[in-house]
Parts: sequence; structure tokens; C-alpha cells
Amino acid sequence: MIDRKAEARWEGDLKAGKGNLELGSGAFAGKYSFGTRFEDAAGTNPEELLGAAHAGCFSMALSLGLTKAGHPPASIETTAVVHLDKVGEGFSITGIDLTTRGKVPGMSAEEFQRLAEDASKNCIVSRVLSVPIRLQASLA
Repeated sequence: MIDRKAEARWEGDLKAGKGNLELGSGAFAGKYSFGTRFEDAAGTNPEELLGAAHAGCFSMALSLGLTKAGHPPASIETTAVVHLDKVGEGFSITGIDLTTRGKVPGMSAEEFQRLAEDASKNCIVSRVLSVPIRLQASLA
């Protein structure tokens, strides 16, 4: 088993509070707040980080599929747009749009599309979005 870790610390109420997100590897740490999540304030937010994870995972899965099909890519560039919309009284992630562009010598557009669709369904992050979440909660 491979475990990856990230931490979040939040102080205060939802609107006036502030927090910090940090990757266990130390490769990223950033501030987040109500303003960075629901408005245009400077900083990051969980949805942006989810989009980065999804774009990275998808690009790697597509690279694997292309290579297995005999067409190793020169490059793959993917953008993920995570849609956060008001639903009822709260907000929900209502979809993720992946846009990818590959430089793949000798590949037809149809085969690239087919392999991209397979990677979209089967990359690790795509699959995790529907798994059960286990929670342990305690008071300090």
C-alpha cells in the first residue's frame, strides 16, 4: 500500500476564518478561506487542488494508454475545470471538465479520443470520486 498525506488547518468561523493546506511531501502549502473558495480572493481552495490532482492523474493514465497502444506521447497538456455550484441550501461539485491536448506522433484523432475517454473513466482520481469515504473524528 502507498499512503499519501495532506493536512488542513482551519481557524474561526466559515466566513471570517482562514486556513492553511499542506502536502505531506512539502511540495505545496497554501492559504485558503471563504474568499478563495467562493469569491476571487488570492489563495487556493480544495476544488482547485482536486482539479490539479485530476489533470495530473488523467495525463499519466493517458500516457500509459498511448504507450501501450504503441504511440508514446511527446507531451500531454490537460486542464481540469471543477464546477462548484449552489445546489439547494449549499454548494456541490457538479462536474469536472477535462480538456487535453497531446503531441503523439503517428496517432489518429479517433484512436487518441478513444484512449482519452478510457483514461478519463479509469484514472485513479476519476475512480476515487465514487468510493466510500471513511472518517475518524475526535475532539481535542
